[in-house]
Amino acid sequence: MDSIRMLSESFDYTKEALWGRWVRWLLLLVSVVIFPLIYGYTVRVMSGKPAPELEGWIGLFVDGIKLIVITIVYAIPVWVLAIVGLAAYFIPVSTTTTPGVCLATQQCIRCAYFIPVSTTTIPGSGPETGIFVLLALLIVFIIFAVVIGILSTFAMVRFARTGRMGEAFRVRALVAHIGEIGWLNVFIALVVLTVVLAIVELVLVLVPLIGVPLLLLLTPAFIIFVYRYIALIYESAPAPA
Repeated sequence: MDSIRMLSESFDYTKEALWGRWVRWLLLLVSVVIFPLIYGYTVRVMSGKPAPELEGWIGLFVDGIKLIVITIVYAIPVWVLAIVGLAAYFIPVSTTTTPGVCLATQQCIRCAYFIPVSTTTIPGSGPETGIFVLLALLIVFIIFAVVIGILSTFAMVRFARTGRMGEAFRVRALVAHIGEIGWLNVFIALVVLTVVLAIVELVLVLVPLIGVPLLLLLTPAFIIFVYRYIALIYESAPAPA
């Protein structure tokens, strides 16, 4: 997979969408605040068509809500695994002690205290075992989150291409499509995108005075760039019917 080519094409697409189109840029900035609108616009970007106009506001809003629902549904298993993992790790080790009885008699009224005669302790985990368990849970969680993240990414594009929410949840078709491209290839492509964005944003933030305002002003450009790049990953292999 040629990540450099996809970065270049995404940049050209973003430039075509925004350069010299200042009204569209301003409307997209407003849409970022009314976030279902910007999500709806990303659906049109992922549809594979040329840079779309901002029109049909109700349709944009509805598509944005649908896209949000799709991402939430795919995020639920990750949340559940995180909660279960934390609960399993932090549940205290149970230790039980058999109540003691007075050495003289079980009904002694003169004794000031009871002395335990038997104690049963369920062995607990030592610090080393706890760290091992935590690392194992962390590795499982990261792998699971990456898989779900890739699935949800392809689910978003499939929804954008078909216009049907049900297509976003055809997991078998999504897995087959990702398999055609290669899970590792998709992962590397997404890592490249993340690194490039992180570097650009860091450079902007470090610019004195105007860095942060410029970063906010460029938010629509970053959004279009990201979702066009995702669409190009999706197009790397024909999608199953």
